[in-house]
Amino acid sequence: MARWLEIFIALLFGLLLSPLALVVFFLVLIDIGRPAFFVQIRPGLNARPFKMYKFRTMHEADVDGLLGIGDAERMTRVGRFLRSTSLDELPQLLNVLKGEMSLVGPRPLLMDYLPLYNERQMRRHDVLPGITGWAQVNGRNNLSWQEKFEFDIWYVENRSFLLDMKILWLTVVKVFKREGVSSQGHATSVRFEGNDK
Repeated sequence: MARWLEIFIALLFGLLLSPLALVVFFLVLIDIGRPAFFVQIRPGLNARPFKMYKFRTMHEADVDGLLGIGDAERMTRVGRFLRSTSLDELPQLLNVLKGEMSLVGPRPLLMDYLPLYNERQMRRHDVLPGITGWAQVNGRNNLSWQEKFEFDIWYVENRSFLLDMKILWLTVVKVFKREGVSSQGHATSVRFEGNDK
């Protein structure tokens, strides 16, 4: 997708959804407290690190005395709602405007995963990471890691304007259906431990 079109869409959605984002901001403040935003370093294009923004959905383990407690236990009721509706991802429109993310592309995962990828899996970093992607509309967190990576690499090798439009449309459908938000028994997905796990 052309950069100018991504900026236009991100600005348009940012303006249209700004009242909703403001409501979510205050809900998070009331539910969890400051800060309302979750900021984490993730690998971007060519695995270069950048700061990814989300609305917070969990209590902070080290601040709230919850070290050793899993994500599912730290996630709040409001946080579960934000995750299930993908409203926690709204701040990533700022990442798109900054040129660190695309609307469509492989989801940016943890920096810790980089040494665990094989050469083929590293190809997911040949393009900008996305707010949504081919893996997200084909199962999201219900997929195994190998399946996710194969969808990501297929997208890298076959990306086009029409494919991006299809993914954006399917994302809207998936969000309304709230499909594939969590892996079985997990708040989001299981941790990637490498290709021999």
